[in-house]
Amino acid sequence: MLNKNGKDDSGGTFPRFAPPFVQASGRGKSHLLTFTVAAIVMWILGTYAYIYFSPHLFYNRLEKIIVQRGIAATTTAGSPSGIPINSLYAMPELASPAASTSNLMLTGTNHDTLYTVGWLDLSKGPQVLHVPDMAGRYYSIEFVDPWNDVFAYVGRRTTGTHAGDYLISAPAWQGALPQGVKQISSPNNAVLLIGRVLVESDGDLATAYGLEKQIRLTPLSQWQPAQ
Repeated sequence: MLNKNGKDDSGGTFPRFAPPFVQASGRGKSHLLTFTVAAIVMWILGTYAYIYFSPHLFYNRLEKIIVQRGIAATTTAGSPSGIPINSLYAMPELASPAASTSNLMLTGTNHDTLYTVGWLDLSKGPQVLHVPDMAGRYYSIEFVDPWNDVFAYVGRRTTGTHAGDYLISAPAWQGALPQGVKQISSPNNAVLLIGRVLVESDGDLATAYGLEKQIRLTPLSQWQPAQ
């Protein structure tokens, strides 16, 4: 029989064991802590992955929509038609909720410029962008990479409003730059081009559209000076 010191009457000592419910409680707390830490780590990694990859996913979605369906302003037999790779579409109307430009609304638009949109694949070779003399009119053309970073601008604020030609090249391109042509080196083979031409009033729409249509893309292999 044990006395109060854990010894039997013969003087022997017996080990003391924690009650089973105490051991179970300790294991439960350990599992809960492990689960909490794992959940926090997964949440942090998931948030980082979403923030990092969401621009690229949005870019790919927008590319698919524009190439396959256009910007809902180009139609074939009453149905929207796409904008082929390495070509430009000049929008003849101002963007508005009432206008048929729902796909373009994904990029955010304003109501006082005409939009030019195109998707470039520079793996097929450089493209030469020609802009006409805008005679002081505001215009801009931005070049966007697959991570939604704008890496170059052509327009009144950066290059002026005189006529010009710009060679858009892939990262690995090492060809000869034609005389009189400025180079824009893209960090990626895929490029989204978004152009804007200011419309000063309702009566100015036709003039602005005429200038917008003169913004052209030509493969370098087919390009000729003063084209």
